[in-house]
Amino acid sequence: MILRAGTFLQDRYEILEQIGSGGMSVVYKAKCHKLNRLVAIKVLKEEFCNDSNFVSKFKMEAQAAAGLSHPNIVSVYDVMDEGNIHYIVMELIEGITLKSYIAKKEKLEIKESIGIAIQVAQGIAAAHEQHIIHRDIKPQNMIISKDGKVKVADFGIARAVSEQTLNSTAMGSVHYISPEQARGGFSDERSDIYSLGVTMYEMVTGRVPFKGENTVSIALAHLEDAVVPPSVYNKDISAGLEQIILKCMEKKPEWRYASANDVIADLRGVLIHPDGSELNGLASSRGLDGETVQLSSEELAQIKERKGTDLRRNPAREYQEEAVTRKPCQSDREPEISLQNEQDEVNPHIERLMAGAGIVAAIIIVSILIAVFLRLGGLFQSGSGTLKRNPKESDEITTLLQGSSDLKDTEVYMPGLKGLTEDEAQSRLKESFLTMKRSYEYFDDIEKGLVVSQDPEQGEVALKGGYVNVVISNGSDKISLAELGIGKLDGEAAKSLLEEKDINVMIVQEESEIIEKGKILRYEPELVPEGGTATLYISSGPHVDMAAVPYLVGKPEEEAIALLTENGLLPGDTEAEPSDTVARGLIISQEIKTGTQVEPGTRVNYVISSGQEARHQRYVASINQVYDLSSLIGPGAGTSSVTLMIRLRQGTVHEPHYKILTQATSIKGDVLLPVSFTSIESIDGTDQGELEIVDVDSGQVVQSYPLTFFPMD
Repeated sequence: MILRAGTFLQDRYEILEQIGSGGMSVVYKAKCHKLNRLVAIKVLKEEFCNDSNFVSKFKMEAQAAAGLSHPNIVSVYDVMDEGNIHYIVMELIEGITLKSYIAKKEKLEIKESIGIAIQVAQGIAAAHEQHIIHRDIKPQNMIISKDGKVKVADFGIARAVSEQTLNSTAMGSVHYISPEQARGGFSDERSDIYSLGVTMYEMVTGRVPFKGENTVSIALAHLEDAVVPPSVYNKDISAGLEQIILKCMEKKPEWRYASANDVIADLRGVLIHPDGSELNGLASSRGLDGETVQLSSEELAQIKERKGTDLRRNPAREYQEEAVTRKPCQSDREPEISLQNEQDEVNPHIERLMAGAGIVAAIIIVSILIAVFLRLGGLFQSGSGTLKRNPKESDEITTLLQGSSDLKDTEVYMPGLKGLTEDEAQSRLKESFLTMKRSYEYFDDIEKGLVVSQDPEQGEVALKGGYVNVVISNGSDKISLAELGIGKLDGEAAKSLLEEKDINVMIVQEESEIIEKGKILRYEPELVPEGGTATLYISSGPHVDMAAVPYLVGKPEEEAIALLTENGLLPGDTEAEPSDTVARGLIISQEIKTGTQVEPGTRVNYVISSGQEARHQRYVASINQVYDLSSLIGPGAGTSSVTLMIRLRQGTVHEPHYKILTQATSIKGDVLLPVSFTSIESIDGTDQGELEIVDVDSGQVVQSYPLTFFPMD
């Protein structure tokens, strides 16, 4: 339901313009005539108005949010419904969303990110103290005002939205959803903390932690995939801030911060101690300081799985396999078993024998390694910078390593997978009785579908039935301008195409004696990420000696034409406008600014004063009546309703003029309808007219009142 400019809601809020639109609502800039202030009005979209449960929940939560008062929360002034229109009246913030700000800067500076995060967390903490959970924390719902203050919006809306399905357009982006929300489970304050962590991740890296082809794949990533540490994408991030972000984004709610106030305390602490040495929220470890903890069934299953597959400790593999369930805090380290006592009791003779055997084994190993390294040169070919595979030589190295020692029946040598396709790697692992554990990453220089890395590495001894962590290239996540054919388009067409792909465009004009004006000379870079910036160098044609536009304002038209002619320019289109300050026949304004360098022969448009405008007389009428609807509906009026609107009618019988005074409203039949207007302005300047009450469904005028208009100063 689109509201046009000039529409009044509750005879109080005048719609000025539409300023935004989301999955479930449309936002308008409006003026409250009662308090004489500008407000934002968020109107629920029509498709959600048909669900009475949704509307009821929407109103209850919005009313609860109206009780929030905090500098970092957008204030809710009122929750209203008018017929089928349901809307919230809110504080109007002149500024930019955090999402747009990140896209504009690509990624934010560390101290700036911390400052914004503290303000957002303060708003969230204030809401949590009132037992209000946002459930849709994301940069799109955070507004940075012109004075730098950050405010969180849409409290109260998110609760109603979260009841919808995950694929609903009202849900917005699923990139910020917590794991418990993704699985449809219970969510609490810690769900907002997870989404805050994702927002901080995006601020410092310029990207969301999980991507996918659809909402389901992204939601599953929140549930299953390990978070790539933000320092991988931004080397400037401090260790302390990274720990805060990763703790906020723990898969299990109980491993996250207990409250937003704890997040605020650590964010302030990391400003003083960037290394995270003094962060209170990260000081505790789970079950490693001597206290008794009860392991969940999931943790027991993981322990059993590890026990049956691979007992060798590999820190890199632990990070990938356990990032979903382990707490990334400083004190969370796997306890090690001391062998000092056993070593002290070793017989000296046995020790000397073992040392000799070790020397012999070392000589054998060195010989094998020399042979392996001699063959490594042919394993990968990098002629074009793209990873290519050579399965034959890979198999030869594996065979060479396999011949170096005997294996137990439960063991197998790890085959080489790098450079293979995903299906080829899967087949090779099955042959070795191993299971592939996939993860996908973007690489600009590696073909999509090829294996980039493996853990364990080729040639290592692994237990049959164990897991192998394999990273597979997703290709580049950037857009190739060459593949789009940008070089074959003119500047305007190329700009439109790139903007459709969510790429910002910077235009640079350059003179060219060869390339036609408006055509693209070159562009950069070749690959651009979504939301990034491409620079198009556009030909401005051959070099032309430019002419300066003279100052025309306040001069007679004849003199202005003479000035243009002297500078090699031509008069363009003229337009006459009334003016109280500029005498008739003099120029009020010119289209091209004085001093602008333009090509000779350019036409300059200007506006000429037609003198003072004749003032028109205003005519105003008023009325104060009451219309009894029971006379319209009759018996049973209390259980019936009718949709009415009130309008002004003027003009003639054959050419009537109408002006809507009150929009269509559904009214019960047993009420008295007030017909009271203190200032009705005449449409056509005449002094007679009629006020009509119209049945909207039938179009019938059910009551009319004659009006007499009086002149006003």
